[in-house]
Amino acid sequence: MDELDKEAVVAALNRILESELAGVVRYTHYSFLVFGFGRIPIVSWLREQADESLMHARAVGEWITTLGAYPSLTIGPLLDAHKHDIGAILRESLEAERAALQLYRDLLSRVADRSVALEEFARRMIEVEELHQAEVDKMLRKPGDVAAFASSPTPPPASSAPPLA
Repeated sequence: MDELDKEAVVAALNRILESELAGVVRYTHYSFLVFGFGRIPIVSWLREQADESLMHARAVGEWITTLGAYPSLTIGPLLDAHKHDIGAILRESLEAERAALQLYRDLLSRVADRSVALEEFARRMIEVEELHQAEVDKMLRKPGDVAAFASSPTPPPASSAPPLA
């Protein structure tokens, strides 16, 4: 196995930590902004996502300290188009899931064939992020649409967002 570039791996882990902490804030914030008859299940789903982001942040923080480094106190970018319909929230969530997936893929490229444990961690997290992305994609589809939302060349305008709330 090649030697691990600890500095680069810690930098990648800190970017992930910042992104996951932003997810906690983002999903919690979104949960406050859901209104209408579909509020309860959507708020529950958003809060579950916030809880999961916190669990991911904790796991990443543990890896950072395992490597003998200091976890970042920064929170990553917070997307907020100030459009609070469910469609806009989900489109922002899809964008955040794509960014998180890329961060975990970057980590994988830095640890592959260098650390079995970190490689397996990165692979598990990639699986989780891909499934999140797929779930959000399905939520953005109109009932009866089979084609993936994300495969559209450009996302539909906000006015054609699914009327979930």
